[in-house]
Amino acid sequence: MMGARSGATDPAEGSQGGQLARRAGVVSAAVFLSRILGVVREQTFAALFGAGRELDAFVTAFRIPNLLRDLFAEGALSAAFVSTFTQHHERRGAAAAWRLANLVVNALVLTLVPICLAGIFFAPAITRAIAPGFTASPGKLALTVQLTRIMMPFLLLVALAALAMGILNTRNRFGIPALASAFFNLGSIVGGLACAWWFAPAYLRSVLASLGGTPAPDPAGAERAIIGMAIGTLIGGFLQLVVQFPSLRQVGFRYRPVLDLNDAGVHQVVRLMGPATIGAAAVQINVFVNSNFASYLGDGPVSWLNVAFRFMQLPIGLFGVAVGTVALPTLSRHVAREDLTALRATLRQALALTALLSIPAAAALALFGVPIIGLVYEHGHFHRSDTTAAAGALAGYAFGLAGYAGIKVVTPAFYALSDARTPMRVALASIGVNLVLNWLFVRVFGLAHVGLAVSTSLVALANFGLLAGILARRVGPFGAGLAGEIGRIAAAAATMLTATVVVDQTIARGVSLTGAAQYGLRVCALLLVGMPTYYLACRVLGVRVPALRRRAAPRPPS
Repeated sequence: MMGARSGATDPAEGSQGGQLARRAGVVSAAVFLSRILGVVREQTFAALFGAGRELDAFVTAFRIPNLLRDLFAEGALSAAFVSTFTQHHERRGAAAAWRLANLVVNALVLTLVPICLAGIFFAPAITRAIAPGFTASPGKLALTVQLTRIMMPFLLLVALAALAMGILNTRNRFGIPALASAFFNLGSIVGGLACAWWFAPAYLRSVLASLGGTPAPDPAGAERAIIGMAIGTLIGGFLQLVVQFPSLRQVGFRYRPVLDLNDAGVHQVVRLMGPATIGAAAVQINVFVNSNFASYLGDGPVSWLNVAFRFMQLPIGLFGVAVGTVALPTLSRHVAREDLTALRATLRQALALTALLSIPAAAALALFGVPIIGLVYEHGHFHRSDTTAAAGALAGYAFGLAGYAGIKVVTPAFYALSDARTPMRVALASIGVNLVLNWLFVRVFGLAHVGLAVSTSLVALANFGLLAGILARRVGPFGAGLAGEIGRIAAAAATMLTATVVVDQTIARGVSLTGAAQYGLRVCALLLVGMPTYYLACRVLGVRVPALRRRAAPRPPS
C-alpha cells in the first residue's frame, strides 16, 4: 500500500502549479485549434445538409466510432497505457517501457481489426439499437447503415493515434498529440468536401446557389454528398495518426513486430482499460442514450443536441481534458514514488484551475447560446428555429459543465492509483440514473430535447461529486480552501454576467441589426466586456489559483 510520506519531489517537478498551468496551456491551445476546426466542420455539415434527414443519419452513424474515439483519445486507452508505461519507465527502465509500447501496439491491431469487421457486418442491428425511431422515416435507416459501415475502420486509426498520444505524453510531449485532433478535423473537412464534390458535384453547386435564395438541392444528391463526407472522416483519422510519427521517433520509439499477450505490462493495461472504458464513457454513453430518446422526437432533435454538445466540447477539452491529460503522468509519478502530499497538491491545483475556467464559461454558454450558435451555424439550411432549439439544449448541458470538466481531472487520479473499478461503478450507476431522468423529463414532464440535456448535466455533477468524495477518502483531503475559492469564482462569474447582460440589452435596444451581424456584435460584447470584468472581479475578490501565478519549472528531459 502506498504510504503517506511527504519526501522531496523531483526537482524537475518542483514548481508543480506553474508547470501544470504551462503544460495545460500548451494542450489548451492545441485543443482550441482542434475545436475551432471542429466547429468549422460542423458548420460545413449544417450548411450542406441542415438539421434534417442526412445529418441525423451521419451523426447517428458516427456515434459508435466517435464514442470510441473519445474513449481512446481522452479516456480508457490513454489513461491505462500512460499509468502503466510511466511505472515501467520509473521502475524498470526505458528498454522495458519501449518494449511494452510495441506489445500494446500489436495487441491493439490484433484486437480491433476483427471488431471493425464485426461492426461492418452487424451495422444494421447496431443502427436499429442506436436509433430505432429512424424506421419511421423512409430511407433514413438504410442511409445510416451505409454510413456506419464506411466509418467503422476509423476505430483502428483513432486507437493507434491515441496510443501514440499516450507515449508522447509520458515523455512530457503534449503539444503535438493535442494538435493531432486538429489534423483529424482538417482532413475531414478538406477530404470530405473533395469526396462530396467527386460524388455529387451538382448537389454542391445547388447548395451554393441555394445560399443566394434558389430552391433547395435534391435528396438523392444529398445522400451521395454525405457519403463523401463519411469517407473524409477516414482521411482525417489517418492524418491524426501519421502527424505524430516524427515526434515518436524523436522521443526514442522504434516499432518492433513483437507480440506477447502474457506480458505482465500488457495484462495491467488490459485490467485497467476494461473497467476504465466504462468509467471514462459515462458522459458519452449518456449522450448516446439521449440520441436514442431524441430519435423518437422527429427530424431535428438529434442534430440540435449534437450542435449543443459540440459547443460543450470546447470548454471540456480546453479545461477538463487539457488539465487531466497533463496531470496524469505527474500523478502516476507521485504514486510510483509514494508521495501523497504532492499527489494531493496536484489534484487541488488541477481542480482550482478547472473551476476558474469552467464556471464562467458555463454561465456564458447558458445565457448567450442563441448568438453563439447562430453566428456559427445559422447559414444555408440551418434556420433561426434550429438555433433557438439548439441553444435550449446548450443551456441544459452548460448547467453541468463543471461536472463534465471535473470528471476529466479526478478520473485519471484513480488510474494513477491502478484503480479503474471505482470510476466504472460510479459510471454504471450514473447511466442508470440518466435513463430514469430521461424518461421523466421527456415522457412525463414533456421537456423534449432540453430535458435530455439537463438530465445528462445532473448525472455529470453527481458523478463528479461521488468520485471526488471517494478519492478524498483514498488519498486524504485535497480540497482545503477549495470550496471558498469556488464560491469567489462563482461570485466573479455572476459579476461578469451582470455586466454583459446590461451591455447586451443596451445593444438590443439601440442597434437595429439582424442575423449574423447582430449575433457577431453580441458575441463581441460578451468577449470584450465579459472577460475583463471577470478578471477584475477575480482580483477584487481575491481568487487564488497558484497554478496560474507560479513560475514554471524547466522542462524535464525526455
